[in-house]
Amino acid sequence: MADAARASRVLIDLVQVSHTATFEQLPGLVIEHASAACLHQTVLFAVDLQETLLREITGRGPDAGEGGQELRVDGTLPGLAYQRVDLVPEPGKVDERGLRRWWAPITDGVERLGVLRTDTADDGEETREVLRALASVVALLLLSKRSFSDSYARLVRTAPMNVAAEMQWNLTPPPAFAGHNITIGAVSEPAYEIGGDAFDYAVAETTLHLGVFDAMGHDATAGLTANVAVAACRNARRQGADLAETSRKVEEALIEQFGTNRYATGIIAELDLETGYLSWVNRGHHLPVLVRTGRWWLQLRCPPAGPMGTGLGLPVAVCHEQLQPGDRLVLYTDGITEARDAGGDQFGLKRFTDFVLRHHSGQFTLHETLRRLVHAVLDHHAGKLDDDATVLMAEWRGGHQDDLTP
Repeated sequence: MADAARASRVLIDLVQVSHTATFEQLPGLVIEHASAACLHQTVLFAVDLQETLLREITGRGPDAGEGGQELRVDGTLPGLAYQRVDLVPEPGKVDERGLRRWWAPITDGVERLGVLRTDTADDGEETREVLRALASVVALLLLSKRSFSDSYARLVRTAPMNVAAEMQWNLTPPPAFAGHNITIGAVSEPAYEIGGDAFDYAVAETTLHLGVFDAMGHDATAGLTANVAVAACRNARRQGADLAETSRKVEEALIEQFGTNRYATGIIAELDLETGYLSWVNRGHHLPVLVRTGRWWLQLRCPPAGPMGTGLGLPVAVCHEQLQPGDRLVLYTDGITEARDAGGDQFGLKRFTDFVLRHHSGQFTLHETLRRLVHAVLDHHAGKLDDDATVLMAEWRGGHQDDLTP
């Protein structure tokens, strides 16, 4: 049995020795300290950008995965642990010592980073708690190393990435967040060739800031346009600008850099995390969708101003909506709804919203719903999109803080 007191000491030691460790050194450190907590044969796996593969972190080679296994997220036990965000035991014993093998999700809050595998002598609740604690510590260690590790970046990629996508992935916040009554998930495709799409979110006291941008074009200049739009949006709001003024500052920045040759549509929003009061502006973008009680949906209406960067001078209206606990706000770009199959049939708004409703009612996490949604859009378009496709989803829990994580 894994002793909780000893395990706590071991995990503290692991954190302390990790401060000067590289990403490549993490597997060895985790194996050593996990063994001291009676967790044997521990192996770490990181999920790829498109959440289709779990790739073993061996610490060897240019991607720190040389000689490691690749496991699919769909149709495997480790993939089940990843999707459910829960411990999953393998049936039966793994060796003559009578050990049991476990798969545990590696998550930071609600951001899923991968899974770990380990063997234990029993399956009691104390052992399970130690497993969860180890997975939590490993998540923090991975997060502390990935921002400066080219090995990590190579490991989670399964294809070459273009320059625009390289910029976007370094611009956007993490694809998942939970805190202060809100859970957020975001995804963008094609992950390795994205051009002009971008999403943004940030929390300041009791206000959640949200934004989705779709810049003109699908090249590196489109990526630059989206980068300027997001940076100008952040700069304006951090100086206290309201929503309308923030969108005007974005327009000014785009015109200063590109004249009126480049523009971006977008939704910029603020949500009061205490009351659920939503305020937003529409700069020539697709209307947000609100999924309510997991049973029905509606489009939120707001008079559109012109796309940012066109200099049309149209009035910017700030619109409002009162959310209810459990509501999911969905912001998206046209690559989601306008993806076409071989016969020219669009994925469409109805198919999009029906998918979200169906998976909401099936009690999937917000992030698993997004993963399955994007794979459905890709499947509809034979695996390769002609346009960027981005979804940003925020679920307001309205006082049910304990329900934010699975």
